[in-house]
Amino acid sequence: MAASETASATGMTSGEAREFHRIFMKSTIAFTGWAFAAHVLVHMWRPWMFQDATAQSSMMDGINSLTSIVTAMV
Repeated sequence: MAASETASATGMTSGEAREFHRIFMKSTIAFTGWAFAAHVLVHMWRPWMFQDATAQSSMMDGINSLTSIVTAMV
């Protein structure tokens, strides 16, 4: 191997680094897309932003019941 190919701190050649970067970027974009889609679907099912007073009180009722269940388990 030539010295110029192993001069990086990672030990990868330039081609290997490009390939790793390409796969990393595609994976990051795919994960971000899935996460965004999941958040949109959950927000359509049970919105947590831009609520009226009845939705906020219903959310607090759910949180209070969950808290009582968890404290009963402990």
